[in-house]
Amino acid sequence: MGNYKVVGQSYLRLEGRDKVKGKIKYVNDLNYPGLLHAAFKTSPHAHAKIVSISTEEAKKAPGVRAVITGEDLPYVVGLYLGDKYPLARGKVRHYGEAVAAVVADSEAEAREALDLIKVNYEQLTPVLSVEEALKEDSLLVHEELGKYQHISAIHPEPGTNIANKTKIRKGNIVEGFEESDIIIEDEFFSPTSDHVAMETRASIAEIKEDGQIVITTASQAPFVVRSLMSEFFEIPTGKITVIAPPIGGGFGGKAGIQLEALAYLLSKAVGGRPVKVVNTREQDLTASPGKIGFKGKVKMGCTKDGKIKALDLLYLFDAGAYADYSVNISRAAAIACTGPYRVENVNCDSLCLYTNHPFTNAFRGFGHIELAWAIERALDVMAEKLSMDPAELRRLNAIREGDTSPTGSLMNKNTGDLVACIDKVKEFLNWDEGTLIQVDENTVRAKSLTCLWKAPAMPTNTDAGAIITFNEDGSMNLHISIVEIGQATKTGLAQILAEKFKVGIDKVHVTFEVNTKVSPHDWATAASRGLFMPGRATIEAADDAIRQIKHTASIVLRCPPEDLEVAEEKVYIKDEPHIGLALKDVVLGYVYENGNAIVGQVIGRGKYISRRLSDIDKETGKGSPALEWTLAAQGVEVELNLKDYSYKVLKAACVMDVGKIINPAIARGQIVGAMAMGLSFAASEGFLFNSRGQVTNDDLRSFKIMRYNEQPEYLVDFIETPQGDGPFGARGIGEQAIISMPGALANALSRGLGAQLKSLPLTPEALWKAKKEVSQ
Repeated sequence: MGNYKVVGQSYLRLEGRDKVKGKIKYVNDLNYPGLLHAAFKTSPHAHAKIVSISTEEAKKAPGVRAVITGEDLPYVVGLYLGDKYPLARGKVRHYGEAVAAVVADSEAEAREALDLIKVNYEQLTPVLSVEEALKEDSLLVHEELGKYQHISAIHPEPGTNIANKTKIRKGNIVEGFEESDIIIEDEFFSPTSDHVAMETRASIAEIKEDGQIVITTASQAPFVVRSLMSEFFEIPTGKITVIAPPIGGGFGGKAGIQLEALAYLLSKAVGGRPVKVVNTREQDLTASPGKIGFKGKVKMGCTKDGKIKALDLLYLFDAGAYADYSVNISRAAAIACTGPYRVENVNCDSLCLYTNHPFTNAFRGFGHIELAWAIERALDVMAEKLSMDPAELRRLNAIREGDTSPTGSLMNKNTGDLVACIDKVKEFLNWDEGTLIQVDENTVRAKSLTCLWKAPAMPTNTDAGAIITFNEDGSMNLHISIVEIGQATKTGLAQILAEKFKVGIDKVHVTFEVNTKVSPHDWATAASRGLFMPGRATIEAADDAIRQIKHTASIVLRCPPEDLEVAEEKVYIKDEPHIGLALKDVVLGYVYENGNAIVGQVIGRGKYISRRLSDIDKETGKGSPALEWTLAAQGVEVELNLKDYSYKVLKAACVMDVGKIINPAIARGQIVGAMAMGLSFAASEGFLFNSRGQVTNDDLRSFKIMRYNEQPEYLVDFIETPQGDGPFGARGIGEQAIISMPGALANALSRGLGAQLKSLPLTPEALWKAKKEVSQ
């Protein structure tokens, strides 16, 4: 894997000290003279016609500059499918949907004026489940679906609630089941939920006197925001600048477009003055998009010795009221539908369905959590039917080099070693001790093991750029457009650059704010490709800079450029290292003793664009949509009280094939954070709805997330099978460790309980109900 000095070391994250001291400025920290503040009124109904909105009293309120309703904003702002307005027009389609906005001198004045807006609704019957949405006679959430514009990669079905349908057809499903000795069929459910990022969504928009639009926003995708704003409002992209400071957690929820369009329209309503829009916590849960809901139906066929012969899958994704990223989430789940297993005969229909739940978008794992939840639970059910060790069942069927993915892509030598991951997790959990251990009369300990894979779900032309400039002391500035969302990718990229120049990381300075006017283009900080693709671009930029340095130095030292080496802040002749120049004397142009200067400054330029990716066939799913696959095994050990059904997760293990670890401490932090998020989602998270579709737990007092004292012991290790085209052999790891944690927790609890758990969240009450059903 190479003898590296900087890559592979656990350096502190570059922005870490500023973060812990509270010095990082987030969007809502930005306040300055002339800044106006906006607040918006939301619907208390899941589905209702807007009969009238009275704004006259609100307009008279102190400090109010403008009051806007959906009737004032006839613009469509859908991401992949044009189905949404910035404020509801005509009717509301989910609880918490914004219906009116106030712009005022202060946030307090804006919020006080909201109470003076009177909305008259006529309630409509809501669609509250994917099963209901799929019925032939179902009410339609979007009656005019056939008129909406959409990208070619998604396939809505007008006259239904299907926003997208993706099909996978591999092998011969009939023959696969005929060759199976045991067939199981089961269903698994997970609710709509939320990211609960520490920072709520926030945007500031201003229209300058020359027509330039400046948007400062908590966004994972500033270039996507710029592109969509241009398309929505027919503004040349060159007139739009999007600035993305570091953001306080994204988890996918700040990808796409969020409050930016509304902030721009509100600025336009007040003559271009800067307007800040910030979600309250409650609005961030329900007015902005959350985590997608899911029901998966799995039919699996196996031989008696455990070889999977066939999988027939129906994945039903609950997008909520608007499509947003959800139409791509259901597509991504289809592409990876089998999990990391060798299955030659596969049928999968993955549907993205409209309901009157709050709408959803990207969430860490991007559809892979849901498919893994279904597949990993089904595998444990199958293992029980076969009387087979569930770890051995996975080991037997683990994907390997030479196998093919559901879309028919060949798994090449870059394929990670899933078997090694499985074996290490077994060791962590002391698997051979037993997977169900009686502690006392009312207490058992139970273990589980699950597997995962993930490839980035992204456009085929996804790209990244990097620019390197130099300072008078010879240190470097790395300009990249990855947004700092808590993942510390920029520290890893600084290590890559330092390694290329053979200097300490202290010689690399990284810009943390992304500005679309001056930063190199980058698709988005999403899909776990933030180290891979910008890493490749950084390496190319470093090579470009080194070539220029050698060119300048070769003139001064009177030798061929290829005879030179750049290292330790010098450029010198390889076989005569005492002959050379200080880097600082070369990077801004060399100056002779008589004052003559040559060549000029070094500017390293690098780029990377995804290679050989294709769309998938509409009827079969065949294609090459995956940049690279990351594989891992996970597991948990739980202690379960069989009297009151409370439980504690004692250990959570993850072993991931990362290709090459750039920064072990940061990598571990990513893994542990994702595992914790997965356990929290599985154990307690999810929206609760009443019969009218209203969310009854829309605040953090009632929407439960894992507390610090509930964390288990985390056991993390890495396998390093090099990714041939990755930077120093690395591959993406940002999302992956969340993916099979829900399945791991449910499998362990099912084993301890003696009852199969098929719905999330796994609350003590849910366990009690499952046990009661078995007992009856």
